[in-house]
Amino acid sequence: MNQEPSYTVEEVAQLLRISKLTVYDLVKKGRLPAYRVGKQMRVDASDLEAYKAKSKSQTAVSALKDAAESGMEAMNDGAGADGTGRGGSRDRRPEPAARFGGLPAGISGDGILYGQDLASAHAGRISHAGTPQHQLVITGQDISLDLLASFMEKATGSRPLRSHAGSLDSLIQMYRGEADIVSTHLWDGDTGEYNLPYITRILAGFPLLVVNLLVRRAGLYVQPGNPLGVSGWADLARPGIRFVNRERGSGARVLVDEQLRLLGIPPHSLEQDGRVQNSHLGVAAKVASGDADAGVGMEKAASMVGNVEFIPLIRERYDLVVVKKPENAPWIGKLMDILQSEAFRRELGAITGCDSSETGKVWLDS
Repeated sequence: MNQEPSYTVEEVAQLLRISKLTVYDLVKKGRLPAYRVGKQMRVDASDLEAYKAKSKSQTAVSALKDAAESGMEAMNDGAGADGTGRGGSRDRRPEPAARFGGLPAGISGDGILYGQDLASAHAGRISHAGTPQHQLVITGQDISLDLLASFMEKATGSRPLRSHAGSLDSLIQMYRGEADIVSTHLWDGDTGEYNLPYITRILAGFPLLVVNLLVRRAGLYVQPGNPLGVSGWADLARPGIRFVNRERGSGARVLVDEQLRLLGIPPHSLEQDGRVQNSHLGVAAKVASGDADAGVGMEKAASMVGNVEFIPLIRERYDLVVVKKPENAPWIGKLMDILQSEAFRRELGAITGCDSSETGKVWLDS
């Protein structure tokens, strides 16, 4: 029987003409399947070809999408703006389908925020008063960000828009210039550090300010009494443990993937039904209902859902990232004042149950 050829990380990097760091990044994100043979990581030839084919397909689709969006923007710019519906854009409701990283574009205080509105708002083309103004965009899914948006509204006089994207997708939005305040909780297994390894790679060359929002406990949800004796990450691979995961790009999903990678456990070996949840509450609810035996998430969700136990496994740092541009200086100053205020910390601790003792602490000022 012929054995399928496989490649080392160095060989994959040469074949794709990319750096070894990029190859490791693709493996970490689950985009390129790999496995370990001793201390060496290898990629099967069939998996490499599948990745190349998928990348070519995505590039083609992206090009078509960009062309279509450019054409639509040109049509809108050239149309009348009299609000009568004869070409003006005020009567045209954008389709609720612009998606960032597989997630809905976001939710504002007034309801659904469409993807096209998000890009326009960030470019300063939307104003309730009818004049151009910049609207801050805050990305992330935690309830603490809604509290932050409320405080920022009081400080700036304008309600920030909210984009409910995962940590990786949020950083990509910032890279594209589509977000102002990004939240992230991404654990790097190689360094044991939160956030900075990802931030400095994805936003290389950006002048950045990274500041702590809160610290919380991450771990596993199990059924009451923990009947299956789940106590750590390795237990997820045990036969009979039905596991419910988070969506790709979320901080919780990255945490699971990294822990399994370090243990040498292939993610596909876990007993999953293929359906993921897009929130900590969703994961906890699946476990509480008996549809799953274990899931990954934050401590607060367990107490909110009930009928589920929480096993803490790691202290997680939830940070904010902003780009230090001259035009951002006024609101960045107000943001720092809020984070370091006793009033904000008090409310933050009350609604999240998390540790706010390091809120406002600067981790990176480049």
